[in-house]
Amino acid sequence: IYVCNTNGKCLLCSNITTPFLKKIRYLSVGLKFFSHSGSVVMAFEEVCPDRIDLIHKNYRKLCNLLVDVEEWGQIVIIHMLTRYARTQFVSPWKTDENVEEEYNENNFYESDEEQKEKDQKVKKNYAMDPDHRLLLRNTKPLLQSRNAAVVMAVAQLYWHLAPKSEAGIISKSLVRLLRSNREVQYIVLQNIATMSIQRKGMFEPYLKSFYVRSTDPTMIKTLKLEIMTNLANEANISTLLREFQTYVKSQDKQFAAATIQAIGRCATNITEVTDTCLNGLVCLLSNRDEIVVAESVVVIKKLLQTQPAHHGEIIKHMAKLLDNITVPVARASILWLIGEYCERVPKIAPDVLRKTAKSFINEDDLVKLQILNLGAKLYLTNSKQTKLLTQYVLNLGKYDQSYDIRDRTRFIRQLIVPNEKSGALSKYAKKIFLAQKPAPLLESPFKDRDHFQLGTLSHTLNSRATGYLELSDWPEVAPDPAVRNVEVAESVYSESGSESEKEHKEESSGEESSGSSSSTGISSDSESEETTAKKTSGAVTTQVFVPTKTHEMLHRMTGKGLSAHYQFSRQPCIFGDRMVSVQVTLTNTTDQKIDNIHIGEKKLPPGMRMHEFNPIECLDPERSVTVSMGIDFCDSTQTASFQLCTKDDHFSVSIQPPVGELLLPVTMSEKDFKKEQGMLTGMNETSATINVAPQNSTGRVIIERLMKAANLGVVPSGQDKIHRFAAKTVHSGSLMLVTVELKESSTAQLIINTEKTVIGSVLLRELKPVLSQG
Repeated sequence: IYVCNTNGKCLLCSNITTPFLKKIRYLSVGLKFFSHSGSVVMAFEEVCPDRIDLIHKNYRKLCNLLVDVEEWGQIVIIHMLTRYARTQFVSPWKTDENVEEEYNENNFYESDEEQKEKDQKVKKNYAMDPDHRLLLRNTKPLLQSRNAAVVMAVAQLYWHLAPKSEAGIISKSLVRLLRSNREVQYIVLQNIATMSIQRKGMFEPYLKSFYVRSTDPTMIKTLKLEIMTNLANEANISTLLREFQTYVKSQDKQFAAATIQAIGRCATNITEVTDTCLNGLVCLLSNRDEIVVAESVVVIKKLLQTQPAHHGEIIKHMAKLLDNITVPVARASILWLIGEYCERVPKIAPDVLRKTAKSFINEDDLVKLQILNLGAKLYLTNSKQTKLLTQYVLNLGKYDQSYDIRDRTRFIRQLIVPNEKSGALSKYAKKIFLAQKPAPLLESPFKDRDHFQLGTLSHTLNSRATGYLELSDWPEVAPDPAVRNVEVAESVYSESGSESEKEHKEESSGEESSGSSSSTGISSDSESEETTAKKTSGAVTTQVFVPTKTHEMLHRMTGKGLSAHYQFSRQPCIFGDRMVSVQVTLTNTTDQKIDNIHIGEKKLPPGMRMHEFNPIECLDPERSVTVSMGIDFCDSTQTASFQLCTKDDHFSVSIQPPVGELLLPVTMSEKDFKKEQGMLTGMNETSATINVAPQNSTGRVIIERLMKAANLGVVPSGQDKIHRFAAKTVHSGSLMLVTVELKESSTAQLIINTEKTVIGSVLLRELKPVLSQG
């Protein structure tokens, strides 16, 4: 999704877009309207999904208004908030793990009261953040949504964010979705299959809901079978095995083969039924269907590897069936078993080699390789009976059409029939061929899918899809929750010129962008020719009003006696044309000198630059010093965070500019103003009607108040009812034209024209209360 201005630049990332995209003119304000439009969230996810800082101020609003958003918007917002929560809150799962450990370590002689004290102590170590709880509480009602995708989005949110003891509420809603069409069933069952591996208890009460129906397509049958296998335990295995016996007889051969694999997994995981399952699989070897027999052989082979010493008779039985089994995989599996445990069937193994040597040239390559292996193992363990047979097989393999067979033949001959050219490995041939091999693990194909976020395309494909965003690991320590606070305060100006501090954080979080040199994401360093022309349309003039208000950067208590305040001088910065000039006053409030005051590590958003002040060697007690800095805010009100250091300490501080301090006043005639204003219409114009306080309706007061609020230049005008102001942004030099037109009934039209539509919207909100308050 691209959102373009008239120059064909994306309003969010400054990338030059194709010409036809110039017609797309949407998104006048950023994250502020997330709660009303899932399309805006999608744009955010496409352009700058890693800019978590843009979400802070909108987080609580999104949570509270989530139920009012249209369904597809809910899905996108929930996925965005899931990623956000994983970066801002600590894991709620540690409590569950710690409580479980406490119970496991409970001593027999320990009293109940002592155990309760332990449990309470563990729970006190974790307290869920109110914002974390807000998200869980406000998404829970959406589990009743009629839209399956919304339910799935909430389910994945609870799975990734909720305490394990609370995640169980999603199971009933997910099971309800199994009444939907097969496409929905497929996605839901895939996610349940992943969940059921880690938390069986969630879906055990709904076991019968996963029983296979004759009308189910193969893909649904297989997934239901997978879930039932994951839920199998000592209590329900008897019921499941009876169900599986029915499935094996299914006309759907792919499903029947999957059922045999499921029986094998149950036999591996539940030792009480291993023998029962094994005997049942042996019975299937007499089945008329080759696919069932082949799958049974493969599974039996894996089961026998777990305890081969007790199943010599089964190996003999499989050897007798070799003549009737034609599927290559099954024949190869039987030959591997006989070769691997040839010492346990010493009378049968040589005879099997004799029979397969006759049919060698007609066998599949997979079977030929196992015949060669069988011959090599018998040559090493029973050379007297099988030496000639093995040499015959090796001679056949030497001239086989497959180079794999020829290579294996040469390798085996040099290893087991040493000569003067044989290497040192021939001494260890027996250890190589007859080495004890670990038993294979019969695992669910969904075991490794939990590292993908549930409900995503990557989880469905079990492969990282283009655009997939990884879920962050839980932070060890939660970031400062104050970043989500939204303080609504209005600017109040008195006749003496003092002003109350206006909070800009809410607006700034909506104006920041991602990955461009311009932090608002509207323009880059390479401006268009039109923009360049606008830069030269008005010359920068000296500031008309310099505010005396200072902003606290470091409190003396936090700074161990060192305090710091900053203010904006509204002067062109001597350190760079694109930088805002900032004056910092450092004060030593202690009775000891403070040495080596300097700027340490900087944590600046992409594109932002800072020119730090020269280190101060020593600041005497009760003394102050003022230094100058330059900061390129990239035409945004985002925060510049860095460390203010002394010889012994490091303090995290930040500077955040009001939007009015990102401007430089310019001189311009009324004619030029109107000309430039005519070129900045449509999306480049934002306006509002405000009620003007009677005492603010004179021209002098309007000019005074607006220039206190923003670094604007006055445009001469012969009209009493219309007042014009002009400035340009410090970083990109884009024009900012402000018009105040007084109307009747104590109202006024406030109009701002600029290419920087986002900054223009913020400035409009900043200036509205300036004229409406007394």
